[in-house]
Amino acid sequence: MLGVFSGAVVTPPDELVLAGSRTPSPKTTAAALVKKFVDSNSSAVSVQVGGHVQMAYTHHDESPLRPRSFGGKDEIFCLFEGALDNLGSLRQQYGLAKSANEVLLVIEAYKALRDRAPYPANHVVAHLRGSFAFVVFDRSTSTIFVASDQYGKVPLYWGITADGHVAFADDAELLRTACGKSLASFPQGCFFSTRVGGLRSFENPKNKITAVLAREEEIWGATFKVEGPAVLAATE
Repeated sequence: MLGVFSGAVVTPPDELVLAGSRTPSPKTTAAALVKKFVDSNSSAVSVQVGGHVQMAYTHHDESPLRPRSFGGKDEIFCLFEGALDNLGSLRQQYGLAKSANEVLLVIEAYKALRDRAPYPANHVVAHLRGSFAFVVFDRSTSTIFVASDQYGKVPLYWGITADGHVAFADDAELLRTACGKSLASFPQGCFFSTRVGGLRSFENPKNKITAVLAREEEIWGATFKVEGPAVLAATE
């Protein structure tokens, strides 16, 4: 899966900018990145959302245990990879039909977060159980919301393209060719929201997240880590 966002939607993280400038490496534009993804996957579906966002996915080579899906509702669009173990109980919690899949569930969870402030963002994600990574874009507010499960069972990476777009994908090699060293593994147990102000841990919401610049031989330019002892967030 692939989500690409221009600077009009999200400011590139300083840590990824620094990693790329410290070790200059070849990059390509956001348009070239999306084209490569579509051209290399005959079954790929690509959706342009407004003038600043592109979202794409494919079922090619997906794991049967971690399927990819995409959907939209009420100007909210979601890419999802994985499966939720507690989908049944979450459907009841959010008043959804038994046929609702993970994409619709995440959209409803995001709407609850957006419309019922100050409902904590970490609570929304901490209630999800299973293997997952998702990218949400709310066109009505130009907000993105991205998260990865607490064990990192679904790979997720993010980087900055040559023209300053922030890209999220489950394929590190795809992003490496577009983002060079402005690339990192998205930290497990964390979420990124332009509304609440950047990268946070939903497992340990009070703990600071720092980025350590990687060694020259590593594929990415930085590694994000949650500092301090684990203090799990309350989910009740």
